[in-house]
Amino acid sequence: MVSLKQALETARENNLDLVEIVPDAKPPVAKIMDYKRHLYEQKQKAKEAKKNQKQTQVKEIKLRPGTEEADYQVKLRKIVEFLEDKDKVKVSIRFRGREMSHQEIGRAQLERIIKDTEEIASVEQAPKVEGRQMGMLLGPAKKK
Repeated sequence: MVSLKQALETARENNLDLVEIVPDAKPPVAKIMDYKRHLYEQKQKAKEAKKNQKQTQVKEIKLRPGTEEADYQVKLRKIVEFLEDKDKVKVSIRFRGREMSHQEIGRAQLERIIKDTEEIASVEQAPKVEGRQMGMLLGPAKKK
């Protein structure tokens, strides 16, 4: 333990700063360092950490109640690709005209997607109707 006066003197002699690290401790903890360099290094660490982060996005796949098997498989492959990239996928089915009276076809399609992706996806929002659209949200499955 060094007195404040002696610590300040030592810092001035070495052209450094006396920085209080833990002010709440009894006695307070201080360190002799180049403060500007310390701030620069902290900024660099924060920048590096931000660079390594992955922002999850919500991708949307749109279907129709009359989507044929080949088109369904293409859409399914895209859903799987998005989920493997750790993105969320919003699957929506748009109804036009008389298709509104056959919403069970759309619900069956969404249930089929849930069944086909159950290994890699978890349902974050169950299928629900919003106006002329029926949609659900899938997220990447949590590792067990």
